[in-house]
Amino acid sequence: MAISRLIIEHFRNLTAVDLEFDHGFNFLVGNNGSGKTSLLEALFYLAHGRSFKSAVANRIISYDKPHFTLHGKIQEQQHHWSVGLQKPRQGNTQIKINGEDAAKLSELAQLLPMQVITPEGLTLLNGGPSYRRAFLDWGLFHHHNTFYSAWSNLNRLLKQRNSALQQVRSYAELKIWDVELVKTAYQVSQWRAAYAEALRPDIEQTCKLFLPELEISLGFYQGWDKQTDYADLLQQNFERDRALGYTFSGPQKADFRFKANGLPVEDVLSRGQLKLLMCSLRLAQGEHLMQQKNRHCIFLIDDFASELDQYKRALLAERLQQNGSQVFVTAITQDQLKQMQPENHRTFSVENGNIRLL
Repeated sequence: MAISRLIIEHFRNLTAVDLEFDHGFNFLVGNNGSGKTSLLEALFYLAHGRSFKSAVANRIISYDKPHFTLHGKIQEQQHHWSVGLQKPRQGNTQIKINGEDAAKLSELAQLLPMQVITPEGLTLLNGGPSYRRAFLDWGLFHHHNTFYSAWSNLNRLLKQRNSALQQVRSYAELKIWDVELVKTAYQVSQWRAAYAEALRPDIEQTCKLFLPELEISLGFYQGWDKQTDYADLLQQNFERDRALGYTFSGPQKADFRFKANGLPVEDVLSRGQLKLLMCSLRLAQGEHLMQQKNRHCIFLIDDFASELDQYKRALLAERLQQNGSQVFVTAITQDQLKQMQPENHRTFSVENGNIRLL
């Protein structure tokens, strides 16, 4: 899977962009604030219909413009797709795939598996459980065709239950909502647990490569005690949930926890080690998808040189070359990319929103 061409109009500080990319490595070189990260953000937006930086679309649309537009050409072996996305200041995002209207943003995400490695991405390790649930759910979305519908149904049921908690006085009034919730909760939790276990060998192997001095272990927590029946738990906790106004226990509290030498990683690892661990997780997950589904991820790596020494940069570059994925990397200078330049690549200069091929 590769994005062979990208056209951008009115996206942040980028001027009119029309670029053709290498199917392997693409390097974006420029000073801070030049527009490098904005190009990565546009690529991510094309794949997900949202930003990895801002939830407010009006901050992304260029000043005094009514909308931004993205258009991409996608290639996978002998298959080709044309994808277009337009986001107005008011109204819904418009999406077209091969000239036809796409009904859901999930159609974009399914078409373009993408991993993002940014300085802010350390929240995967030192942020709340929601970041690690999203990590698991990304993999399940691409591995199980029915996961997205089950995940969406789970969120809908929880929202309905939380709303009902504000109105009911006895559990008997709420029980009808819980029958379907329990069934869906178990299905999603079983998928998450099985995927976490399947991913374990890939994560452990990759961590040994990048962090050989540490023993990294992982564990999945489903959101409630695994020895407790979820239906019974919902009934037992009804009064507490009603007082809180939301469902306290369940798959919405699931977590994927990591330890280094038996201790929580966020407590013992340096920022540089956390970045290496985060890179290991993203890399292992992308390679797992390739091995299981024969689908390549696209990797977006922002501020590549930050907190990685030359040896680790070369190690990451070697693994990315071996798995054959398309990669986009930002750096301030070309010197920072010396350990990461394969024979076939393209380098772009970014300056004040202008991008040109070197």
